[in-house]
Amino acid sequence: MDIFDYQLNHSTPPSYYDLMRQLEQPSFRAKQLAQWLWVSKQSNYAHSYDDMTNLPADLRKQLEELAPLNRGVAECVQRSKDGTRKYLIRFADGVQVEAVGLPAFEPGHLGRRSSPANQGNDSDGSNGSGDNTDVLKRPKRLTVCLSTQAGCAMGCIFCATGKSGLIRDLTPGEIAEQVRIIGEDFKVRISNVVAMGQGEALQNYDATLAGLRILNAPESEGGFGIGARHITISTSGIIKGIKQLQAEPEQFTLAVSLHSAIQATRNLLMPGLKTQTLPQLKEALMDYFETTQRRPSLEYALVHKTNTTPEEIAALVHFARETRAHVNLIPLNETGSKFKMADNVETMHTAKVLRAEGIEATVRMRRGADIDAACGQLKQRLQAGHLIPKHRTEAKGSALT
Repeated sequence: MDIFDYQLNHSTPPSYYDLMRQLEQPSFRAKQLAQWLWVSKQSNYAHSYDDMTNLPADLRKQLEELAPLNRGVAECVQRSKDGTRKYLIRFADGVQVEAVGLPAFEPGHLGRRSSPANQGNDSDGSNGSGDNTDVLKRPKRLTVCLSTQAGCAMGCIFCATGKSGLIRDLTPGEIAEQVRIIGEDFKVRISNVVAMGQGEALQNYDATLAGLRILNAPESEGGFGIGARHITISTSGIIKGIKQLQAEPEQFTLAVSLHSAIQATRNLLMPGLKTQTLPQLKEALMDYFETTQRRPSLEYALVHKTNTTPEEIAALVHFARETRAHVNLIPLNETGSKFKMADNVETMHTAKVLRAEGIEATVRMRRGADIDAACGQLKQRLQAGHLIPKHRTEAKGSALT
């Protein structure tokens, strides 16, 4: 085990507290360890146990032997013209995942002082020639879309991630590492997190919850201090996981990738979910709302002439009304499948019908499609022309240097 296998929650083993008990150390050392791992003061995360200067030297040596600290590395960053950044992150065993930083800037600019034509910059926004006219302005908010698995076993036919299958689950620390890396690169505090990247979050339930608890815990306890309602767990509809989630104390937000409220169409688009039937899913979401009083959201990728027909929209209206859900209408992004994005007429008509029926509906803006960072496009592939290569350094300091 390395340190990323451990959890912040002291009541759930294996935790940092269990590790300190094993090493016959006082419990407050666990909080000190967590703060070095996850609490940033001007991007001074510890990159080795030697950096943890308030831990005794003999303890640091024991930790290195028992639970090595091997930070994830952003091997490459791709920058979109809309300010989105996609990260190819490598972990200690060589497994790679992708995560996305989605900045929200003040209206009227994409965070640049000059034309966005200059791409291929270093992560500080300079163009590498000493001319800092292209320095990035800091966003007012930053959302991280993280992965919970390397690859995915669901096999949704319009999603690039599932084409490679499932490689392995991520550990709690590997989930949190993605947020650390992106926050360190943007040099801003993360405001929102969505577990909507690679993988099915509820098929890696324990590690996902443990990772999100690191993000949710206050900085005084060694966490990132991100509010639970600013953290969204996305699932393709794993009913057992939804039932588990409604019993958890945190008020995490739930998003369900529905894509059709007609079983035959959903089976076509999401063949890995055939055993999780729509009546079962509807019942689970109704129970979820009754228990938590929190409305789920339904993610609905609009597929041209497939799930935008009058019959499909009527079924969606009924499903959303029964489950008290908000509907996010998402442009289908190109991933090489035979399915095409719904046109603007289909999109606006679907939104209009939903709203007329009293269903709260949002049409999601496309972000990062030019670097394959949009919904369904994450597949650990680099796209030429937008690359900002990052090489691991053996020196102490940022893994992005």
